[in-house]
Amino acid sequence: MNQLSIVLAFCLTLLGSGFLNAQNLIIKNLRCEYKTNPIGIDELTPRLKWEIQSSVRDVMQTAYQIRIAVNKADLLDGINLIWDPGKLDSDQSVHVKYKGESLQSRQRCYWQVKVWDNHGNISDWSEPNYWEMGLLSPAEWKAKWIRSSLEEDVSKSQPANLLRKDFKTGRTVRSARLYITSLGLYEVLINGNKAGNQLFTPGWTSYHNRLQYQTYDVTDLLREGENSIGVTLGDGWYRGHIGWSSQRNFYGDKLAMLFQLEITYDNGSKETIISDDSWKASTGPVLASDIYNGEIYDARLEQAGWTLPGFNDKSWEDVILMDHPKDILIAPAGPPVRRIQELPTVRIFKTPRGETVYDFGQNMVGRIRLKVNGEAGKTIILHHAEVLDKAGNFYTENLRGAQARVIYTLKGNGTEIYEPLFTFSGFRYVKVEGIENPAKDHLTSIVIHSDMKPTGDFSCSDSLINQLQHNIRWGQKGNFLDVPTDCPQRDERMGWTGDAQAFASTAAFNMDVAAFFTKWLQDLEADQNEAGMVPYVIPNVLQPTAGGSAGWADAATIIPWNMYLAYGDKRILERQYNSMKAWVKYMEDKAGEDGLWNTGFHFGDWLFYSKNDDRDGISAITDKYLIAQAFFINSAELLFKTAKVLIRNEDATYYADLVKNLKEMFHKEYLTPNGRLVSSTQTAYVLALQFGLLPEAMREQAAGRLVKNIERYDNHITTGFLGTPYICDVLTQFGYIDKAYTLLEQKTYPSWLYPVTMGATTIWERWDGVKPDSTFQNAGMNSFNHYAYGAIGHWMYTTVAGINPDEKQPGYKHIIITPQPGGTLTYAKATYHSMYGNIKSGWKLDERSMQVDVEVPPNTTATVYLPQAKQEEVQESGHTLSGDLNGIHTIQQLNNRVKIEIGSGVYSFSYPISK
Repeated sequence: MNQLSIVLAFCLTLLGSGFLNAQNLIIKNLRCEYKTNPIGIDELTPRLKWEIQSSVRDVMQTAYQIRIAVNKADLLDGINLIWDPGKLDSDQSVHVKYKGESLQSRQRCYWQVKVWDNHGNISDWSEPNYWEMGLLSPAEWKAKWIRSSLEEDVSKSQPANLLRKDFKTGRTVRSARLYITSLGLYEVLINGNKAGNQLFTPGWTSYHNRLQYQTYDVTDLLREGENSIGVTLGDGWYRGHIGWSSQRNFYGDKLAMLFQLEITYDNGSKETIISDDSWKASTGPVLASDIYNGEIYDARLEQAGWTLPGFNDKSWEDVILMDHPKDILIAPAGPPVRRIQELPTVRIFKTPRGETVYDFGQNMVGRIRLKVNGEAGKTIILHHAEVLDKAGNFYTENLRGAQARVIYTLKGNGTEIYEPLFTFSGFRYVKVEGIENPAKDHLTSIVIHSDMKPTGDFSCSDSLINQLQHNIRWGQKGNFLDVPTDCPQRDERMGWTGDAQAFASTAAFNMDVAAFFTKWLQDLEADQNEAGMVPYVIPNVLQPTAGGSAGWADAATIIPWNMYLAYGDKRILERQYNSMKAWVKYMEDKAGEDGLWNTGFHFGDWLFYSKNDDRDGISAITDKYLIAQAFFINSAELLFKTAKVLIRNEDATYYADLVKNLKEMFHKEYLTPNGRLVSSTQTAYVLALQFGLLPEAMREQAAGRLVKNIERYDNHITTGFLGTPYICDVLTQFGYIDKAYTLLEQKTYPSWLYPVTMGATTIWERWDGVKPDSTFQNAGMNSFNHYAYGAIGHWMYTTVAGINPDEKQPGYKHIIITPQPGGTLTYAKATYHSMYGNIKSGWKLDERSMQVDVEVPPNTTATVYLPQAKQEEVQESGHTLSGDLNGIHTIQQLNNRVKIEIGSGVYSFSYPISK
């Protein structure tokens, strides 16, 4: 081989080595503030994250480099960068704060990252991503608030407002951004095409304090020359029915819009089209729209072409300018509401009453897309319901005052397709009036909710438990529509704080809810009063004094902490810290000098097991003030932990002392010298043990009392909304995991699986929404889509499958894998897509052996606990378990289980067991 050949071979070897190294280290799933390529954000120090993919084990990032530029070409060339700190020795790959030049309104930033790992590999630069800033100050808004002059009696739903304007563009458009918001809901079309795919904009916030605006890239919607804008406004949460009874116009009685379209032409010149007094107003086919009551649509009143250039609007009225603050405008922190999926008709049938009913097979939230033919003036009515009654008839009594009805009048022009605009319903069944020969393709159900990425899944050998997991997920889909509502079907649909805090940790397994709760918690703080009281519902549409209930208002402390654990998000603690402190201060003030909170109204352990005409004391009533003191202590404890995380040392010392004093008062007031709680209920013992309220020496005894209580009820759960989330965790912690599995697998009322056996496809509000004889519970409070009891999902992920965060390294930087088989299950598995990537934990067993399969994402480590294992008998992927195996760091025998510290990768552990 000549010298040139040797040199070429050497170079090719180096190139090949570099290529393979890069292939072993790939950067994926870049995010900015939990979003992919967001536009219109207002966070001045946005945080970046990325995931590492590698085919080898035990990969840890040792360094990273970020570079950011204002255009993509400069980024790729590495020039004119606004931030490039160089190579930074760090394993941080989530919540990396931007520290470059000050960001300006409208500025787009393109960014890339590359990483180094502990094996000497260097990744290629990631694919470019970007974020774009919104309007960062009120002065940036040149638009004026406008409204229609056509509205009359606002005590009832009015026809939707139509607002339009024509304009010309003089050159080829390089880019165009639309910044828009409204009082009420809006839909905007440009040249006949909808801007974006978001629904129920601008979303539901504490409108008096915070009003979201949206940013759309509408470059492709504009034409050179004549253009037209059309905006439809509906009542929504702002002016429609919200809260109980007939409450309307809670936030205001005038619908209005703020519209700012900024155009940049190919020569760099700019033009801005704004809402002002040049716009025109009219009404159209939407005669009424309401969140609770549905929509009335007369297609004969459609104004054809009203969103297109050349439309004759001479008969339209001039708009009216109005004053409304702009300093409350904010960019959305949470995910938008979108159409997520479609469900076809499963069957069409006649009820015993002769009603024509479509069944979609799943209790869901959204609306119907109607596809029909018919004569002009013919009316079709759609009624929505969750269940059928005992006789098989359509049942709507549990909707209370909500009409949940859509009325469509045909225009008589061939096939007509219609989908309501400003309403949603909770339903499985739709009763149809006006279709003579019903066919399945006449109705399609559109599932709508906040667009949260699914992150978790759980399955096992029991089909009923799998259906329970399905129901939990669909309960979340149905009630996470911009705010975490209690229910989606009746005249309520409000952001109840108690339901949200009970379910938040389960929600974080099923879906990426970080941004969702970030947004909602900001509204919680906005609606919190000066005394620190947290309302029952957020946004608060009840009375100003409607709040301060233990276990409900504690959403102010519990949810931020749970989000910190799930996502490692310290900023959410920083941003909510004052709110958390204010809530604890409120409880301190109510408790007074003795530290005992035994005043005021509390919901207590809502919907606990009770028996009518209870002469034997069987109903599981827990003292509401015992519950209040328990949650008081827990919130103070969480505030202590938060202060430590944020290095607020004086605060940490204060709250540590407060917790100690509050526990002493709990002992004096609610604990007998023999260790019995004054309310000897499941919930009382669960809260006392979960929150660490009892002296160490009395805890085992209290756990035993809990088990005896469960057995007294023939192994049934009797807890309500506040005790249910923790009962299986407490049983597991104190060595009664068999009893926890007994509760999970229980099939008779009250239990998690009882509704499953009764055909439920979502979680019910009550343990017995449908009684064993197929009659219903009290229609005044009997939702069939109410996620609170779905909080058992957390235990299924963390204990049955065994995926747990580590409080010391939150966000799954370090993972604790603790699968704990039990009951009649022969296998269980769960996956969770964390901030770092996929985590998997699953097990299966037979009479003689057990297998545990684990996946740990790159840039994380895990501690795995193998139950019923002996170190010398464990094999990993067919090899004897030892520290010499790739990815295995340490091994330790702990009584009847083996503790293994591992790095990233896929592992399969197997070993014999004896039953």
